[in-house]
Amino acid sequence: MPKGKISVIIPTMNEEKGIGLVIDEVKSAIGTSRPYEILVVDTDSKDRTREVSGTKGAIVVDEPRRGYGRAYKTGFEKASGDIIATLDADMTYPAAQIPVLADKLEAEGLDFITTNRFAMMDKGAMGAKHRFGNWVLSVTTRLLFRVKVKDSQSGMWVFRKTILPKLDLVSDTMSMSEEMKIEAFRKSKAAEVPISYKARVGDPKLSSWKDGLGNLKYLLRKRF
Repeated sequence: MPKGKISVIIPTMNEEKGIGLVIDEVKSAIGTSRPYEILVVDTDSKDRTREVSGTKGAIVVDEPRRGYGRAYKTGFEKASGDIIATLDADMTYPAAQIPVLADKLEAEGLDFITTNRFAMMDKGAMGAKHRFGNWVLSVTTRLLFRVKVKDSQSGMWVFRKTILPKLDLVSDTMSMSEEMKIEAFRKSKAAEVPISYKARVGDPKLSSWKDGLGNLKYLLRKRF
């Protein structure tokens, strides 16, 4: 049975330092093992992010509307693959694991795989405040929704595109990450897999307190 095509979606905003490295890693990992495409969904970068992405062979999708969730929704709409994989543009996630996770998805009849960064996290990859915030959000997700995930904020997922119509994805912000997992675990056959996680290349974009509190408020609104 032929392997399904993978659409790798990478949201960007001023990520010229890391995006080329990420694209190279994706290309090296998948190679000729199966068909694939790389979509860089760019939110009005002021640096060379789009230029580097295009030179490396990625499809650059302009999305002027701000928001992590908005970028992914646009990427989902443009993706032509049977399987969608997501990554950040900063070399934190192991792009080399994409074909491995896609094989697992197909072999085990899964619909959705998310990843657990805390299983094999490099020293210095995440600050103490960020780790604590992630722990609070993951515990809250488990308690409120009975979703068995250890890392509710991980941004690396591999899933079948066919499940998207089943999922009620309303968030355009960072909370779309936890929303994706809640919806997928409740409405499809899903699993969480441990991965390695490294320190980012380039300047951080996350606002720990603002984004963390926003994600916590989202969980409470969705539940109650």
